[in-house]
Amino acid sequence: MTWLITGGAGYIGGHVVQQLVDAGEPVVVLDDLSSGSPDRLPAGVPLVPGSTLDRAVLDRAITEHGVTGILHIAAKKQVGESVAEPLRYYHENVEGLRIVLEAAVAGGVKRVLLSSSAAVYGMPDVDLVTESTPCAPINPYGETKLVDEWLLNGAARAYGLSTVALRYFNVAGAASPQLADDGVTNLVPMVFERLTAGQAPRIFGDDYPTPDGTCIRDFIHVADIASAHVAAVKRLNAAGEGKQVNLTLNIGRGEGVSVREMLDVISRVTGHTFDAEVTPRRPGDPARVVAAADLIHKELDWTARHDVESMVASAWEGWLSRHPEARAGS
Repeated sequence: MTWLITGGAGYIGGHVVQQLVDAGEPVVVLDDLSSGSPDRLPAGVPLVPGSTLDRAVLDRAITEHGVTGILHIAAKKQVGESVAEPLRYYHENVEGLRIVLEAAVAGGVKRVLLSSSAAVYGMPDVDLVTESTPCAPINPYGETKLVDEWLLNGAARAYGLSTVALRYFNVAGAASPQLADDGVTNLVPMVFERLTAGQAPRIFGDDYPTPDGTCIRDFIHVADIASAHVAAVKRLNAAGEGKQVNLTLNIGRGEGVSVREMLDVISRVTGHTFDAEVTPRRPGDPARVVAAADLIHKELDWTARHDVESMVASAWEGWLSRHPEARAGS
């Protein structure tokens, strides 16, 4: 069984590919390299340069590599950017998955694993978000991920696919410095970038209805995200004829951490002291989103292993490998 990993040369994709290889799963990666790098891939993993919008490239990859499962990670993922460019996000995220599913059906691929997002929930008025919490996304990024889940479920019903959709919460950390996030779109690297430049980290809004006024999120180590994908792949591999699997699962720790609390952790880990700069809210940011992770434990026997300190420490190690000048006191 060979798995095609779209977006496998990116930050999350690179971790997933590494753990799948370590687990003995044959994989091939398709990536347009717009944000990914071939350097993230383990030796011997085939890379197919190309876009999920290119049906011919997908067809060739499925045929030439004997693909039996597709793990779809490739997507645009910046909330603010999605508000400014909704048409681009619907094209990349929704049309991209539609073409992937079209190629899967044509190529006889019966297993599809989708990287989804907690953004599908919007602003749920609950302490813990379960998979049955109503979905009401508040930004185009979240909308595209919800539509992706609808597409996946529709294809599963029509074509007998076994599917898993994994709803990520807030990803941080690195399994190794070479796999660290080299983008600056998530909170932790955004803070690192400001510290490196000698600037105060930003807090986007401190007037939310939370104990300290800042957003609360469920931060999850990228290595835990990857291990959840491995567990889902094994579950789908085990699905035989007449044993169709169709699951939608949260990936989180079930623990909320506010932005101010995360900044405190970053200060302790990095040795940098600072007073954060409060700026206006970003469009599309909900106040609190924290996962209930009971269902994924039940269905995949999976539990997150890493805490917030280890996320920040591993991310900082990766950042320093590329920005040694960021070290406190340097």
